[in-house]
Amino acid sequence: MIGFLRRHPILRASFILLLLLVLSGTALLGWRMRGPYRDYRLDTAMASHAMEGPGTFHAGAAKRDITPDLDAYDTWTDVSGTNRYEPARGDTYEDRTGSGRFDPVWLGGFNYARAATGVNDPVWVRAIAVRNNGVTVVLVSIDSVGIFHDRFITVRNTLDPTLEIGHVLFSSTHTHSAPDTMGLWSYRYILNRLDEAYIEHVQAMCVEAIEEAVRNLEPAAAIHARVEIEPEGHVRDTREPIVYDRILGAVQFVGETSGETIATMFSWGNHPEALDANNTVITSDFPHYWREGVENGVADPHGVEGLGGVAVFFQGMCGGLMTPLNLEVTHRSGAYTVSENSVEKAEILGENLAILTVNALRGGAAVRVDNPGVAFAARTVFVPVETHFRWAIMLGVLHPGWFWGYARTEVNAIRIGDVELLSTPGELYPEIGDGGVEAPEGGDFPGPPREVPPLRERMGGELNLIIGLANDAIGYIIPKTQWDTEPPHAYGRTSPPYGEVNSAGPNAAPALHEASLDLLGRLHGVIGGE
Repeated sequence: MIGFLRRHPILRASFILLLLLVLSGTALLGWRMRGPYRDYRLDTAMASHAMEGPGTFHAGAAKRDITPDLDAYDTWTDVSGTNRYEPARGDTYEDRTGSGRFDPVWLGGFNYARAATGVNDPVWVRAIAVRNNGVTVVLVSIDSVGIFHDRFITVRNTLDPTLEIGHVLFSSTHTHSAPDTMGLWSYRYILNRLDEAYIEHVQAMCVEAIEEAVRNLEPAAAIHARVEIEPEGHVRDTREPIVYDRILGAVQFVGETSGETIATMFSWGNHPEALDANNTVITSDFPHYWREGVENGVADPHGVEGLGGVAVFFQGMCGGLMTPLNLEVTHRSGAYTVSENSVEKAEILGENLAILTVNALRGGAAVRVDNPGVAFAARTVFVPVETHFRWAIMLGVLHPGWFWGYARTEVNAIRIGDVELLSTPGELYPEIGDGGVEAPEGGDFPGPPREVPPLRERMGGELNLIIGLANDAIGYIIPKTQWDTEPPHAYGRTSPPYGEVNSAGPNAAPALHEASLDLLGRLHGVIGGE
């Protein structure tokens, strides 16, 4: 072979070039598979309860507007009438950016190539900081369909170390009408046009909001309440078994000196997609009207006076699929209902939820926490990836960082007085949190359910909330015995259900369930072994 190549210089040069290309490609693939922050790991727990004396509880809040300026992006004309940019069907654009290509704000969620045409309401980063006996935790909510883990590591590494922040939990509201922050919807899946500058802006606003919330810390009291929500008029479960996240939990932080609300956080599981796939305006969907109602009040009839402060929504267990799509919602007046997916539906649903939240916090069942200590536990978890997403991760297209069959993610457990939070890095099916996992005939993995006991059963607060899309976005977290891609299908289906196509695989739920139980045990250990 060597002698042959010596006698044929052109072939020899071609062989060397091919070898260099193979070596370069292998090196590039290895670099992309490696991902950023390769050695980043969390395995920590801390509690103010373990320190001498009750200490003084502090709370602070801040928010930042992350709505893109549409004047800085290209505009377009939807000739095709599909609400998606399809130049092959005649759609045109104005090249405001001068790049020679269409550069709009791509919306995340539903269909790819959905470009923004306007703004219905601002999208936000909102942060609540709490501190007791020097232990500081910040809870951050971002109006986004989802953000990958490595982006949050960047934010944590950027924070001012003199603020001595113990831990930061991030969560995406999962609105389907904010700028794409994952790359799944930015014109095309492969070789997408993800707006990295916008993501860097969101990261910078996270840093600002977190640091300001900590600097705003002041002596405070905490009040919590819960409402059990009936699905009718609020949410649909579109996949059997029918199990909802029925707990709307809320916590109000009030300044001890001023008596005014610093912040109110609330959580419940439902997809913010009341405007559906035809929408092309930027909006946080029903969470916008929920937050506005809690802060500023809801008008009569049957309205409420607002609490003031900064209202912060945290997504709950929305897998399964919890949705307001095609749901009939009733206006608070009782005079009419809306079933069409629209801004009006988002407004009615959000204001109804705001009324429930405010009335619960002002009602007789609300609980004032006498000694709100602060504790947290956080752990890195490696989740097996067995679906088509493994190729996207290996190539660094999505969720960069391939750990030989696994993706790195994270679970958190946090205690604020009598309130306990457990985070999950995707869209958890409510049956994993509250019970009701089934092993239906026709499922791909028969046998007893793996995700038992229910996570909320092992939580130790008076109010226990499971926060979804937290510190990551790994898709649907589906009970293994309910995984259903191969025929015959469960529940009489004639085709595979939606969910598995946007999941890491059948073993993600068991891995996260086990890690969550372990983490809860560690949290309870540091706060006194409940």
